[in-house]
Amino acid sequence: MTTAFTTTDGNPSRRHVLAAGAVGTAAALGVAGAAQQSAHAADLPLLGTYDVVVIGSGAAGMTAALTAAKQGLSCVVLEKAPTFGGSAARSGAGIWIPNNSVLLAAGVPDTPAKAATYLAAVVGPDVPVERQRAFLAHGPAMLSFVMANSPLRFRWMEGYSDYYPELPGGLANGRSIEPDQLDGNLLGAELAHLNPPYMDVPTGMVVFSADYKWLALAAVNAKGAAVAAQCLARGTAAALRGEKPLTMGQSLAAGLRLGLRSAGVPVWLDTPLTDLYVESGAVAGAVVTRDGSPALVRARRGVIVGSGGFEHNAAMRERYQRRPIGTDWTVGAKENTGDGIRAGARLGAALGLMDDAWWGPAIPLPGQPYFCLAERTLPGSLLINAAGARFVNEAAPYSDVVHTMYDVHDTSPAIPSWLIVDQNYRNRYLFKDVLPALPFPADWYDSGAAHKAWTLDALATSIGVPATALRTTVDRFNSQALRGEDPDFHRGDSAYDHYYTDPSVLPDSCLAPLWLPPYYAFRIVPGDLGTKGGLLTDARARVLREDGSVIRGLYAAGNASAAVMGHSYAGAGSTIGPAMTFGYIAARDIAGSL
Repeated sequence: MTTAFTTTDGNPSRRHVLAAGAVGTAAALGVAGAAQQSAHAADLPLLGTYDVVVIGSGAAGMTAALTAAKQGLSCVVLEKAPTFGGSAARSGAGIWIPNNSVLLAAGVPDTPAKAATYLAAVVGPDVPVERQRAFLAHGPAMLSFVMANSPLRFRWMEGYSDYYPELPGGLANGRSIEPDQLDGNLLGAELAHLNPPYMDVPTGMVVFSADYKWLALAAVNAKGAAVAAQCLARGTAAALRGEKPLTMGQSLAAGLRLGLRSAGVPVWLDTPLTDLYVESGAVAGAVVTRDGSPALVRARRGVIVGSGGFEHNAAMRERYQRRPIGTDWTVGAKENTGDGIRAGARLGAALGLMDDAWWGPAIPLPGQPYFCLAERTLPGSLLINAAGARFVNEAAPYSDVVHTMYDVHDTSPAIPSWLIVDQNYRNRYLFKDVLPALPFPADWYDSGAAHKAWTLDALATSIGVPATALRTTVDRFNSQALRGEDPDFHRGDSAYDHYYTDPSVLPDSCLAPLWLPPYYAFRIVPGDLGTKGGLLTDARARVLREDGSVIRGLYAAGNASAAVMGHSYAGAGSTIGPAMTFGYIAARDIAGSL
């Protein structure tokens, strides 16, 4: 038995044919199953009763809990992991919220009309206008609320363009913000429970997300060298003050946790959700595992699911997403296995965008994948498919690059793709955390993630692509790069293309020829920051059934819900900004103050 897989407006999307039947029997059996399970759950040990129960301690969950507490509601946060912060703590913590007070104070020329026009152009018909409006209307208030009720402060990421700045309402100088520096000592013993970052900041430095574009250029650019010196000076000053400086996702998660502590909200770690508890037709609590045993936590007013996506659930990825796919290419928190999504589906919740993710090209390095941002955009690099040909604008928004990889793969295999660079590129730019001109770790080569050869023909043989095709591709790319143009894929046409580039390279800062051996190739796979499909919600963050009716008492935000960005990505922070906003909306709706 199967049901139709629908978008947030109830219509099949262009990719949903790939997931036909995915919702299946879980929704069909939801009502009967819920009644049976809840009868059993009522006999479990009761751990406590609160007005609001929040599942997950990421950006969505902690913002929701902070909001609920400040609305006068009792609240608890239930976290599966032994750490708090989820994927948000691991991230660069860019936040995309138009018209917020930080942007306006910095003089960013944003307006509600511009933002609405831009978001509509980016998202298209996949997401109802009411949800888009709710995000834009409540996002600025949410951010001001967080700053008023936590130690968090934010900085504008000046110059980090919206991802489609040429669309109506887009801003080439960007709308993204990030958390300011925070002293980890404020957390006391709780600092040990902060989920660690995806990438460590260099020892002795304090680095913001906006610094990385300049650090990559530190060997060849005066501003890059100055930014590196500034990062070191920040680190030295913090050390002299006896601080444990946190930035990016570490700062965001720590600041929200400090807000919860001040508001008296408990966060229970090692407490995974196993099911939702239903009473009198409404969600009224959560069944969890605590100290190895099942137990019940009751909710008088509602449950907010902020438990993240399903990026580490191999069966769900195989069921809902395009192949090849797996759990080894994601940088999302390892605990994100779709627990909240599956619990909602068992109650008959509709699902949306399950075929999609917050994609980005990744290099499958030993230990964990590396989400590739600047490296594929810097001049002197190009991407090829298995035929040795270019197939995409390498500098395009990262989600678009992976969508293209999948779109062309069936007819011209592009998974894996290969990022090709030369020694001139290596002499100039930081690559991941490897300084210019220094050798890459041996295990990169041993694992097959990296290849090196003194000729293009030898490199082609090493990675298994036709040598003649690779030479032809590089020759054509080189001749166009020297002229500063890319008529094939329009790299450099958008202001966004120039964010991670080298301003000293002319006539186009993201185009340079490959000419100096040896040459390098890096295996590129469809990585992601997390999945973006989940429980379908309305403008009030209430979870919906497939017929559009509301499941009473159940809310969702963040990657446990179908993203307000639809199949696209408006700018850096389009994951965290909406996650926090809809967590805020959910708590306000429960409190009756929306």
